[in-house]
Amino acid sequence: MPEKGLTSFIIQYIAERKQPKREALEKEEVKALAGAGSPAKQAAIKNDYARQYAELDEKYEVRNWLSDAARRASQISLITHALKFTHSDAKGSSIYQTSGDKSPDYLSSGSLKNPLLDAVGNAASLDIAKLLQTEYQGDSLIASLIRNDTSALAKLAENEQQLAEWISGFKQVLTSANPASHKLAKQIYFPIGDGHYHLISPLFATSLAHALHERLTTSRFSEEAKEINAAVKAGTWHSQPRTTYLQTALQKFGGTKPQNISYLNSARGGRVRLLSSAAPVWQSINKPPLQHKTIFHFRSEFAWLARASVAGLKRHLLSGYTKQNNEEIRQQRLSYVDEIIDILFNYVTGIQQPEFANWSKDTNCELKRSQQLWLDPLRSKADEHFRFEREAGDWQKEVARDFGYWLSRQLSVNPLNMGEVERRYFSTAALFKKRLREMEQDLKEELL
Repeated sequence: MPEKGLTSFIIQYIAERKQPKREALEKEEVKALAGAGSPAKQAAIKNDYARQYAELDEKYEVRNWLSDAARRASQISLITHALKFTHSDAKGSSIYQTSGDKSPDYLSSGSLKNPLLDAVGNAASLDIAKLLQTEYQGDSLIASLIRNDTSALAKLAENEQQLAEWISGFKQVLTSANPASHKLAKQIYFPIGDGHYHLISPLFATSLAHALHERLTTSRFSEEAKEINAAVKAGTWHSQPRTTYLQTALQKFGGTKPQNISYLNSARGGRVRLLSSAAPVWQSINKPPLQHKTIFHFRSEFAWLARASVAGLKRHLLSGYTKQNNEEIRQQRLSYVDEIIDILFNYVTGIQQPEFANWSKDTNCELKRSQQLWLDPLRSKADEHFRFEREAGDWQKEVARDFGYWLSRQLSVNPLNMGEVERRYFSTAALFKKRLREMEQDLKEELL
């Protein structure tokens, strides 16, 4: 009766390991016989290869191969955290640990339901790691051993003693006989009082790194991802969402020999994908400029938001000061000015929001009247005098003049001598007038 489940896989795996060696012997035999002249030499060659076939059959007989593999298992370790990612010449211990923090608030090895174990140690014994780790019909030999299910091996063992030897041997891959750090490992001496300390050695979470690598690779290169990307490019609908990971980085381990680091590192070609751990980009919370007499002040929030663009415009003007005032220079200058104007009106839009309505009525407000009329338009609903002033529109010219004066002062460094001509140029910029007109048009409905 044929075996099923993991038992069937074990038998098949050993047969597949044997087949290439059998084929290699057969090719050698054919070549040797072709070069043999006499029948006597051919008979001797056949006898020699018959012996080699018998030795191969004996070595790869299921019980014999498993007994040998169980003995060799001590040469490798199946682990979740590896040392050699820290330094390829480090000789300390790597560990198997999956019982960490499973809190949904943190991403850690404990977050993985079924972590794929990595293998380190003698590369010649990695065939054992593959036997233990390969998933077959939703299960693997190492997973069954971890939960103390030995039924797959029990069906193949000759007796209880042999079964116990196999189990003990294969479970060695999960333990380190003498855990040790190394001078090339990361080490943290953590004091615990009375002159004593704990030696903490951070290890690379290789199982977590591989799970992350697989997820990112699937999101980019799977067949479904290709179909989704094609749909996005064509502007058509797709039933599945598109998943992207932004600002990732790629780190390589092991150089031209990634297998010297670990088995999974070799499977990835030495590549480890990293998610961004940079601090969030600070987004300023808009608040009314109560404490300023004008928003066009070097300490104002708008001035801070526009500082990079103003610096860029200043550099551009200084670099082109001795050059002919050609079309390219003028277009670049216009581009910088438009960028500063866009920043200004984005800032103003943030201040004009309903949650800030009537802020200019605060007795502590020091902002000049024209800018109050501009930045607090919703006050017009409750303040009739304020509405009449606003509708008169005189404030718009003053705001434009203040902007032009502020920007010309920002750019007034030697040898740039900004005067009334430049101030008027900035105050009457086409984009400034357009943005102001559009903003007032949008506000009309709200102010009715």
